[in-house]
Amino acid sequence: MGSGGVGGYFGAKLLRAGVEVTMVARGPHLEAIRRAGLTIRSAVEGESIVRPAAVERLEGVARADAVLFCVKSFDTDDAAARLWSILGPDTPVLSLQNGVDNEDKIDAALGSGRAMGGVAQVFATIEAPGVVKHQAAGRIIFGEMDGRISERAERLRDAFARAQVPVELSRSIRRALWEKYILICAVAGTTALTRETLGVIRETPPTWDLFRAIVAEVTALARAAGVDVPDDTVEQTMKFAEGIAPASRASLAQDLLQGRRLELDALHGHASRLGERLGVPTPAVFAVYAALLPHAAGRRG
Repeated sequence: MGSGGVGGYFGAKLLRAGVEVTMVARGPHLEAIRRAGLTIRSAVEGESIVRPAAVERLEGVARADAVLFCVKSFDTDDAAARLWSILGPDTPVLSLQNGVDNEDKIDAALGSGRAMGGVAQVFATIEAPGVVKHQAAGRIIFGEMDGRISERAERLRDAFARAQVPVELSRSIRRALWEKYILICAVAGTTALTRETLGVIRETPPTWDLFRAIVAEVTALARAAGVDVPDDTVEQTMKFAEGIAPASRASLAQDLLQGRRLELDALHGHASRLGERLGVPTPAVFAVYAALLPHAAGRRG
């Protein structure tokens, strides 16, 4: 559900492993997939073309064994409501999205326990209609929100493994979601606010200090929300960020530069509101949110 960088890349891997995959897309991207297939241009694996079933609407599509839910966070409610016709009694909806509250929204729409949490560690974007550019990585961490190792989770893990997707089935997926959220709030916030790459962020001491301040604030939020993040989370996140390719920008920054709608509300907006509710100061996060909010809806005429 959503066949951009994340959905397109992992869907193509499953297809090449012999799994039956239906991709939901729209507009020129859908038209290009139907006409010529989906091209994956990977810096790691080379170029390949797959020809999935591609649809805009799900009416008439067979029931799914699993749903990879890869839409932008601002489309979560609408996209979840469209899934009813393809859900069996135990069909999991695996969220591979940015943010930490998408699973709650999916369960609110489709019933408690339907959603699984997932972290997609991959750098992939739509380069052109029908073309996904994969720059690096390609790992998935996922699990049931209550920490169980369920049969449906094991089946999905095995399908990923057959498709040669490095995969980890986690008993503490909420912590993994927050660890990604901490990092992405900092990477997205600084690269979007400055319109610069992560390499420039690291080379500019005050901006790198801002990066660290965001990491520290969101880490404090996680602890206040009852998430058991490690004591050295700030240091480990900074160390990981030092190793990210210098030319990297977050998808939020890419969307900003291209005039598209931003996932700002699910990232810095959610963190700002949660900080107010829990009494955790988030001045750096709020500053990013306030500065980018005029651009959140995308370019207006």
